[in-house]
This record gives sequence, structure tokens and C-alpha cells, in this order.
Amino acid sequence: MVAVSVIVPTYNEGPNVAPLVARLSVLPHIAEIIFVDDSTDDTPAEIERIAAEADVHVQLLHREEATGGLGGAVLCGFDAATSDVCIVMDGDLQHPPEVIPQLIGRYDQGETDVVVASRYAGEGSAAGLAGFTRVAVSRGSTLLTKAMFPRRLYGCSDPMTGFFLVDLKSIDRSLLRPQGFKILLEILARHTLRIAEVSFDFADRNAGESKASLKQGIRFLRQLSSLRFGKMPAFALVGGIGAVVNVFIVWLLTALDVGYLWAAIVGAEITIVGNFLILDRYVFSELKAEAASFWRRFSQSFLFNNTEAIIRIPVMALLVESWHISAALATAATLAVAFIVRFVFHSLVVYRPRPSDRTGRDLKETAAATTPSGVEG
Repeated sequence: MVAVSVIVPTYNEGPNVAPLVARLSVLPHIAEIIFVDDSTDDTPAEIERIAAEADVHVQLLHREEATGGLGGAVLCGFDAATSDVCIVMDGDLQHPPEVIPQLIGRYDQGETDVVVASRYAGEGSAAGLAGFTRVAVSRGSTLLTKAMFPRRLYGCSDPMTGFFLVDLKSIDRSLLRPQGFKILLEILARHTLRIAEVSFDFADRNAGESKASLKQGIRFLRQLSSLRFGKMPAFALVGGIGAVVNVFIVWLLTALDVGYLWAAIVGAEITIVGNFLILDRYVFSELKAEAASFWRRFSQSFLFNNTEAIIRIPVMALLVESWHISAALATAATLAVAFIVRFVFHSLVVYRPRPSDRTGRDLKETAAATTPSGVEG
């Protein structure tokens, strides 16, 4: 089995260093542990103390400026690593070191560039996330991210994890522009890689405080936008045009003495069909060859949009009648949520690649490419 370099970015994680090194030291095939530290406390001194006593080589890289956040720290670790195969993990013991032999074992089976430790695959668990809100945010962020990159993240259930193995020979580090926590997303979005997964249970934090914050959430959204700011605006533009057409149809039919209800239904159905045809022809055109047949795509889109409308209108009425929100604000809020839901559904379901196409595509696709509107799917 290959020997790996373990890269641990740390920020004020002093109490976790000793137990982490102890649990890593007893594992086979660990060439070295590289702590890339941005701490403002005594964590660097603790790492140096543990390094002097450890049974495995421990290296400390302390950064005076935390350029690129955690992702930037990981890149520094890549540069310092003596092995081409690196494992990235957090320093708070929420990533159990005992999963590492599984990551290495799956890599040694071949035909993979990245092995992801997933909270959402198989028997994995995200129990270590603190509370319902963090679980919901994690799940929602994962779905949105996969919708942004339906091809690059195909087969990856947890692109937001910070626990993974990567073969450095398979990536071009000069393409990476980390902006925070989500370095795996940065790697996968900018490269076409063969991805494998092993499941793991996300544990409770051993000591210290979580680094998750509103600021990190904003950085994630900025990172996601910089990686992929292509399909979503186009999707929104088509939806906006469809809304204008819908209003015009209702106005025209009511002017011809058609009842408002029937005019609204006709306008909605024409808009749904028209929007799908435009999206299929222009927005998702490069995904069609690998997705289901035209009529299956059409039926999925048609049924989903009608179901969404049936649900959205009563919700809007509830906001107005029960919560006393203005009709305009309720309409805007429900439409904004509907836009995100529709975008996610079309990206992950309607234009989902057929499993039988995946192997052939992997052999044909080239390395990462960027365009003026973002990274390709």
C-alpha cells in the first residue's frame, strides 16, 4: 500500500494535537503528518512539543498570514508533502483517523484520483454537526453545489467534506484559488477526476470551538459563485422572460373575455413548456447527450413545475393571510425559493447523466477548463 502524507490545517487546536498524533501514529502507511497552522494561541508550541516525542515524522508550517483560509493552508501542505498521495483532514478529531486505511485501501484498488470520506454515503453519518440548523445548511449546500456542477460532482455524495485522499499527480495546483474551508470543492470543480468514496461517521468535536460562522458561509457562497457563475444566471434569465410572457398571455386572454382562472392556467402551461424548450436548447445543451431522452426530460420538467406551482400558491396565501406579509413580498419570497428548487431539480434530476455513459465519458474528458462564465459542469 502507498505511503501517504497527512495534511492537517489548524487554527487554535492545541488540545487536539496530542490525541490526533497518537491515533495517527499507530496507523500503517503514514509517511508524515504536516500541520499547517494559522493559530493565534500556543498551538504551534504544542505541535513542536508533540513532534519531538512522536513515533512518526511531524512537520510544522506556521503561517503568519492565513492567505486563502483553510484551503490555502492545504495548498501549502501539498507543496511541502514528500508523497504524491496526500490525505487532508481536520485537526479537531471529527474526522476519525481510523478511516484512513480505508481511504488508502480504496485508492490502491486503482482507477481513482480522489477518495472522499463521505458523511452521506452508505452507513455514513453527520451526527457530529451541532444541531438541526447546521445539518440542514450542510445538506442544502451540498445539493446546491451538486446542482452547480452536475458532471464534475457526479458520483460524489459529499463534495463539502474536509476529509479526503488526493493523488497530486492528477491535479494542476496552479488552477486552484481557495477562498475558505471547501478545498475539496475547489479541486473537484476545476478538474475532471475519477472519484471514489468511503463512508464515515462525522464525530463530535474533541476540544475547542467550531470555526463555522456566518463569515465562512459568505466565503463559501463567494467561492461557489467564482467557480460556477454560468448556468444559474441564464436559468434566472429564462425564468424572468417566462414570467413576462406569462403576464402578457393572461392580459391578452382576459382582454378577449377569457376567464381569469383559465387565462392563468393557459399562461402558466405555455410558459412552462416554453421555458423548458429554451433551457433544453441553450442553458443545458451540453448535458443533453448524457441525460435521459427528450420526452423523459420534458415530462420530468413539466410535472415538477406544475407540482411546484400547486404548492407555491397556497404557501403564498398562507404568508399573506396568517403571517400578514404583503402580497408582493410573499410572491417575491416564494418565487425566490421556487427558483432555487427548480434549478436544483433540473440540474440533478432532469439532466442527470445516465450511469451507463459515465465510464466512456471519463475516458474522453480532459483536464479542467475555465470559461468567462465559470468552470464547466
